[in-house]
Amino acid sequence: NYYARYDYEGVDKPAAEKMMAAMVEAQPALIGTTVDGMKIAKADMFEYHDPVDGSVSKNQGVRFIFESGSRFVFRLSGTGVAGATIRMYLEEYAAPDADLTKHAFDVVKPIADIALKISKLTEYTGRTEPSVVT
Repeated sequence: NYYARYDYEGVDKPAAEKMMAAMVEAQPALIGTTVDGMKIAKADMFEYHDPVDGSVSKNQGVRFIFESGSRFVFRLSGTGVAGATIRMYLEEYAAPDADLTKHAFDVVKPIADIALKISKLTEYTGRTEPSVVT
């Protein structure tokens, strides 16, 4: 699989919280829809289930999964120096026989474009570019 993360640092926390809430509210209606050629198969609030101790960490991010197995997740962090940080995690599914020589940022870009459309990040935050891409 291909992975990347876009961080938007120092954003207005109330605006970021509104964006996250709007995505959660929109999730049920988006399941089964197609955005830029990718069909949304599942949309939920991600929970982490620890395989060692069986604990569950709820509300770990707003998650959208496509029929292909690719996905994106938005997480909000308020631990930055100023404002909040929105982290957008991107994952493009690659089959075992796929070409894994491509650059990850190029491969996940279409998912990032869809995630930005669905989240309306620019509308809520005024940000057009991430602070950091990893």
